[in-house]
Amino acid sequence: MSEIYSSNNIDDGVDQEIYDCFNPAQPRSFFLFAGAGSGKTRSLVNVLARFKTEHGADFRLYRQKIAIITYTNAAADEISDRLGHDPICKVRTIHSFSWDLISNLTKDIKKWVMANLQFEILKLQDEQSRSRDLNNKTSIDRARKIGSKTNRIRLLDTITKFTYNPNGDNISKDSLNHIEVISIAAEFIRTKDLMQNIVISMFPIILVDESQDTKKEMVDALFQLQENKKNKFSLGLFGDMMQRIYGDGKDDLGKNLPDDWTQPSKVMNHRSTKRIVELINNIRKDVDKQRQIPRVERERGVVRLFVCDRASSKIVLEKLIAKKMTAITRDTLWNFEDGDIMTLILEHHMAANRMGFFELFEPLYKIDKLKTGLLDGTLPGLNLFTKILLPLVQAYKKNDKFSVAKIVKKHSKLLEREYLVSSDEQIKNLKEINKATYDLLSLWESGKDPKLIEVLKIVRAASLFPITGTMNIIVSRTEQEIELIENKSDNQDEEDDNDADEIIEAWDKVLQTPFSQVEKYDHYFSENSKFGTHQGVKGLQYSRVMVIADDEEARGFMFSYDKLFGAKELSNTDQKNINEGKETGIEKTRRLFYVACSRAIESLAIVAYTNNQALVKENAIKYGWFREDEIELL
Repeated sequence: MSEIYSSNNIDDGVDQEIYDCFNPAQPRSFFLFAGAGSGKTRSLVNVLARFKTEHGADFRLYRQKIAIITYTNAAADEISDRLGHDPICKVRTIHSFSWDLISNLTKDIKKWVMANLQFEILKLQDEQSRSRDLNNKTSIDRARKIGSKTNRIRLLDTITKFTYNPNGDNISKDSLNHIEVISIAAEFIRTKDLMQNIVISMFPIILVDESQDTKKEMVDALFQLQENKKNKFSLGLFGDMMQRIYGDGKDDLGKNLPDDWTQPSKVMNHRSTKRIVELINNIRKDVDKQRQIPRVERERGVVRLFVCDRASSKIVLEKLIAKKMTAITRDTLWNFEDGDIMTLILEHHMAANRMGFFELFEPLYKIDKLKTGLLDGTLPGLNLFTKILLPLVQAYKKNDKFSVAKIVKKHSKLLEREYLVSSDEQIKNLKEINKATYDLLSLWESGKDPKLIEVLKIVRAASLFPITGTMNIIVSRTEQEIELIENKSDNQDEEDDNDADEIIEAWDKVLQTPFSQVEKYDHYFSENSKFGTHQGVKGLQYSRVMVIADDEEARGFMFSYDKLFGAKELSNTDQKNINEGKETGIEKTRRLFYVACSRAIESLAIVAYTNNQALVKENAIKYGWFREDEIELL
């Protein structure tokens, strides 16, 4: 397909299509297909620059803005930078945008929270009434949850204004959590005409980046807003369903759009060499008809598939493959030790396994409600360990007493001015806080590596730092309750298993892991590692990419390269999902594979571990993904 075009100008008309949708006199909505490396941010910046020139004065006069909703803080920062931080453009993550809309609606938020708490309490009470044993672990924890929610209802009347931090744990009595903020904003937009009028008067244009991964309830609310206010409002969605990563986005976004929506498409890939663009086109060809073309001046590039015996030494093989790629590409930076290679693995739990934080990561990753927060660093509870305790311990190990004091002062409510002023014995209290701090830090003396539950118990006993509701439920169990739970653990009731709170169960496992896994987790997610994941690098690009395809390390989660490459038969569940038109693990794996391969700029090595090398090679050729001379068995 790339040979048809002789210039790089094929997408020149797309920016005009988008700009026409912003006409204040005749606003239209659009869904822009923007595949990998298509320059969607460039289009966004160009269109908004022109809009500011022609309509910016009117927007400023009426105090109106263009809202740009992004998926991550990093993406928001990048777009803001490229827009020159122009005040006419309000660039926010979905959580920040939602909070901006509802933050002053205290009375309405109270009603919503009250109704939601009452519903949750009734559900918990019903479950409790059907429990055959009120002394089992699930019933004990459930009773505490009922008490906690009941207490929150009691405190609602004392709240004069709610608080929320998009990057924090939101533990105080007047704070809302991340899920509540999205749910409240979405419901208000969807159901309240006054809120709809407020939104369009403030933001006549709302643009959603990575719309395929934006939470379904918010996307549905924005669709409802657009349908009701289409004559005064333009909704623009930027996305590519092939790059959908998370499960809480809207299914089939971009299909069955209203007839009056514009559907522009950017077909040029500005990032990758010709061979890589050809590969990613072939990976998605059975999914949709979207194809990209490379820039005219792009080199051919290099793609190789190394099919490896699963029983081999992986570190040895991957070093050998890097050496082979150095020879093939004549690029000395394909060097395993001190080169510049980005190694992409299927999912984060493979990194957790390789880097030594699997026991901390795996229980939380299994819970859909916790997964996104775990991956983007906003998970309440874990932040206590990564953002407060880890820096505190690191400062202590360096004997940096100044930093220890600074961290405690910043995060401990015991050192807040209001608390200190209200105390009659301030000097005594300061001494007690200092003692509690060093009692805590003594857990790491002589190279010790305490369990998280040990750390949490000291933090709670001294009220040194705030902890989340779930953590409170676990750590506040009495000795008698713990003994009851332990005595029954060997004969766990089937009812208890079925009714168990999966979030508490997950945290129970995590809190038994050593603190050193927190440091390894933080090192990986702070992007200090040479490993990345198919999900984590969406939107990024690297000159040399090595993709590791290994189901054994993936520990049997919902993805399977063996099935994608035809080396393993479909399960009954896979076949059932296919028959019912539901998404299968193969489709999810194909999307992740597409995202990983499309990160590469110059050269790409895929390392596939399998028990059936011949069949993987045969199918890789049959699918049209690789030529025979691009495949090597190791």
